[in-house]
Amino acid sequence: MTAVQLKGVRKSFGTFTAISKIDLDIKSGELVALLGPSGCGKTTTLRMIAGLEIPTDGQILFDKKDVSETAVQKRNVGMVFQRYALFPHMTVEKNVLFGLKVRGTDKAEMAQRLEDILEVVQLQQFRHRFPAQLSGGQMQRVAIARTLITNPSVLMMDEPLANLDTKLRGEMRRFIRDLQQRLGITTIFVTHDQIEAMELADRVAVIFDGNLAQYAAPDALYQQPNSIEIADFMGATNVFEAAITGKSATTAFGALSFATKAADGPAHVMLRGEAIDLHLTEPSGVQNQMQGQVTAREFFGANITYSVDCKGVRIQVTEQSRRMVDVGQDVWLTIPPDRIWIIQK
Repeated sequence: MTAVQLKGVRKSFGTFTAISKIDLDIKSGELVALLGPSGCGKTTTLRMIAGLEIPTDGQILFDKKDVSETAVQKRNVGMVFQRYALFPHMTVEKNVLFGLKVRGTDKAEMAQRLEDILEVVQLQQFRHRFPAQLSGGQMQRVAIARTLITNPSVLMMDEPLANLDTKLRGEMRRFIRDLQQRLGITTIFVTHDQIEAMELADRVAVIFDGNLAQYAAPDALYQQPNSIEIADFMGATNVFEAAITGKSATTAFGALSFATKAADGPAHVMLRGEAIDLHLTEPSGVQNQMQGQVTAREFFGANITYSVDCKGVRIQVTEQSRRMVDVGQDVWLTIPPDRIWIIQK
């Protein structure tokens, strides 16, 4: 297991700056997701860690040793790409063994490693099949096995699930997470999918325009974004202007009380839709209560999202599909003080 650090890393291509400056600390055995929109610099960051690109400035350290200019073949890293890049004329086992054969590994050792890795990725029964005879998920497992059989100190994955359908992506996310935890290998996973990052990662590094915008555990990133941009990217639908005084906020739809004192002045309040309770009758003795009317309803199977008009402000509420509230229905909303997040301006 290897700890990875980026210190003041910058990358320019001519006059174009792909990465302005990134400081990142990845612990040994940790799975970190590099998350961001297309073109933000996450793949460039991964390629610099792998040694496929040399930083313009800054340092990349493996276990506190500077490898910024060390050749990729000397870093002992493993790469899994979006495209499986399997050899179509080779069976599963020959594809998996390819890296060891190139390195001139002893035949007896190759045979033992092959048995071990096929068991780990659950491909023993497919060993004699060719790539065309496999499903997308099976081909991706072959690509992962081909990487892991070389015993890399750091595993890097560049959007490896992008070519899979929704069901397979869910299955492969669970497979990769279970595999990474079992092996304890330091893993860096590039994705533009917020759900993928939150389900897989111990911590998530959000990159915008070549800058590290926030680095936090998935729950903290989701519940406590440090900016409006992060909140929007993580799917927050209820973000409102507010004036803060002590532990209260004045908004266009009413006053809110929250749990932790914030700096006085203008700010934004974020209310997660699933944190808001919807009532058909007026509750009593509950903080942060407001009346409104349902103006729209969207059914998503397990959940329903309601748009509720409160004093001309649209608030979105998400709840489990245990009931159907009609459009036009008068309702009351309540918001627990500890589920309100203040984003300072």
